[in-house]
Amino acid sequence: MRSYDIIGDVIIIKFNNKKFANSLLKQHKNVKTILFKSDIHRGKYRTQKLKVIAGKKKKKETLYKENNISVRLNLEKVYFSPRLSNERKRINNLIRNESVLVMFSGCGIYPLVIAKNSKEVYGIELNKIAHKYALENVQLNKLSNKINLINGDVSKVKLNRKFDRILMPLPKNAGDFLKDAFRFSRKGTIIHFYTFGQEKEFDEIKEDLIEKCSKLGKKIKILGLVKCGQYSPFTYRICVDFKVL
Repeated sequence: MRSYDIIGDVIIIKFNNKKFANSLLKQHKNVKTILFKSDIHRGKYRTQKLKVIAGKKKKKETLYKENNISVRLNLEKVYFSPRLSNERKRINNLIRNESVLVMFSGCGIYPLVIAKNSKEVYGIELNKIAHKYALENVQLNKLSNKINLINGDVSKVKLNRKFDRILMPLPKNAGDFLKDAFRFSRKGTIIHFYTFGQEKEFDEIKEDLIEKCSKLGKKIKILGLVKCGQYSPFTYRICVDFKVL
């Protein structure tokens, strides 16, 4: 696994090494700041503490580009992973003029990437700061005609509609929100469920998901399981794609 992430003109490193940070600044001419990830993602917004160890002081906001869209965000105030860019592209390539719901939509990265292939996209986000950035990013990318954003708790938001496809990009505890995903689904809806697991656990994860859905009174068909990147040694971020029957 690479020991750092480049997000716009900022690099986040995993260990506090000023010499290494300064060498990265020299190596990457467009980078202005090196941040040290001083803590893990915590709290209901899954944000993390970041410390400036090289470059511009106090700079934690950046403009990031991927898949022909741009997003502005504060990396300490908003959960974000650049390592999911290929996964976002994969999801976009599956969509064919569909209505899509993105649960936990953050700064708007998923809705923005998938908007052009979608009929319409709704995003729900609890973090007020992330939601504010998402609104700005929709305007930045001129996609306000396709994207509808809601600041609120997924479990409390009421939408009098069903969706063709639902994304659940909250791998730590997405299982707690399956009931809510089903509120917005109908027969034939495809759901992308994100979680963490080791390869030896993949079959068990799929079986457990089927059982959880059954307890909620829903039958599903597993369409596939995709690795979305390595989270830690032997552990992957994965997406289980399934259809509501």
